[in-house]
Amino acid sequence: MAKPAVVVVGADKGGVGKTTVSRTLLDYFSANNVPTRAFDTESPRGTLKRFHPDITEIVDMTTTADQMKIFDTLNAVSPSVTVIDVRAGLLSPALASLRDIGFLDAAKAGQITFAVFHILGPSIASLEEIAETAGFMGGAKYFLVKNFINDTQFFQWDQATYNSYFHRIKDATELTIPKLNEMAYEQVEVSSVPFLKFVANKGIHDEAANYSFVLRGYVRHWLANVWSEFDRIRLTDIVGSKPVTRNSEK
Repeated sequence: MAKPAVVVVGADKGGVGKTTVSRTLLDYFSANNVPTRAFDTESPRGTLKRFHPDITEIVDMTTTADQMKIFDTLNAVSPSVTVIDVRAGLLSPALASLRDIGFLDAAKAGQITFAVFHILGPSIASLEEIAETAGFMGGAKYFLVKNFINDTQFFQWDQATYNSYFHRIKDATELTIPKLNEMAYEQVEVSSVPFLKFVANKGIHDEAANYSFVLRGYVRHWLANVWSEFDRIRLTDIVGSKPVTRNSEK
């Protein structure tokens, strides 16, 4: 049995599109036939669960009982990958909790594969989060994700400032999530289905749908660009899954 892999997606700043990134990860793992479960920490009402209800459970990561629900079951469930969508503002406290329960030590010892997707906004305040999380990254695969939502240009990031923050963490990898057409994004939101199902013109229970051909095309093109970034970092290799033929329309 492959060792468990935990992927944390989060930010201390809100409004940077972390749940959108979590949704692309779940679709990517699904298309690559990687068994995955997810936890949505926006308790009591989760956003991720609305799009992936069959594999997502809403938890309050600040409680010991729900921490046990996530981490005591890592070796007891069949999905080898666990994706945790961390509520806005909770990334640093969540990482501190992982340190306190010994999870980070287990990751350093190679008992668990641990990856962090840190979603960054365009402001210096968002960059400053890197200093907060740097101390927790020993033993983790650390990805700094520039998410271009709302035509974000990252205009405050001059090269010197950029380098001063990004170079603080050894082996951090930068990822870029391109912008999705606004109408296409809104239609997926209204439909409450995974991006994959929207592209395949299916409802949440796989029944035939009637989504716009044009908007489906925008989502298909955007999702392919996002997945090319995941391919570039060899994400399936990181989580310990052998590459398989990708199913692009589940």
